[in-house]
Amino acid sequence: MLHSGHLTITRPWQYHRVGNPEVDGGVFHWLILDVGVRRPNQEWRWPEWLLWSKADRERLSVLLRHNEHPVWRANPGIIRVFRRIQSALQLEDAEQVVARLKLHVNELLIEVLELLGDKQIALDESLVSSQHTVRVFLQGLAERLDQNWTLDSMAEACGLGRTQFARYCQEITGMAPIEYLSHLRLETAAKLLHHHPNRPITEIAFNCGFSSSQYFANRFRAHKGCTPREYRKEQHQLAV
Repeated sequence: MLHSGHLTITRPWQYHRVGNPEVDGGVFHWLILDVGVRRPNQEWRWPEWLLWSKADRERLSVLLRHNEHPVWRANPGIIRVFRRIQSALQLEDAEQVVARLKLHVNELLIEVLELLGDKQIALDESLVSSQHTVRVFLQGLAERLDQNWTLDSMAEACGLGRTQFARYCQEITGMAPIEYLSHLRLETAAKLLHHHPNRPITEIAFNCGFSSSQYFANRFRAHKGCTPREYRKEQHQLAV
């Protein structure tokens, strides 16, 4: 829950619930700053126009990469800077807006550095590991089952080689990557069959990454011991 005076920090791979009902009454300001990363094991690349020292950049990178706590109580400096950013956006001259935004974002990040530096945060080096990157990828895989995943493309998405990716996947899930992908597709399809009784089976098959309804039916029977239609009927009877 975000209240007035709270600061939330979300990395690209983190899920968030910034919205109703997770935000209390108030005005919400947000800033998206691209530091060139899409996964935990990538090095952060701060924009060229940041004016602060290399040591400060490195320190803030460590504080934000080795800790994924999402919500902090903002200090007065952070609140003031967000208000300045809001005021800068009201200017009519585009060059003035850009210049002031760069200045205020520099101020904001220094305030965030001081805030986190005062918290004596317990840092966790495992959050930037390749294994954590694979774990994050696998946690989000259920939402991208319709993509044509292969061992190579999954490993590439994590910035790893096939062998290393496969080893981490086996350690995390107890399955080889393609085996886990198939398992996840079938279990997701089973949930959709149960919770969406009127949704076409063919549509569910395609959304879960199966190339045809017949192939899906064959794999589903091998996995559950019955056809998708029979499974749906059985689940409906159990619910009644």
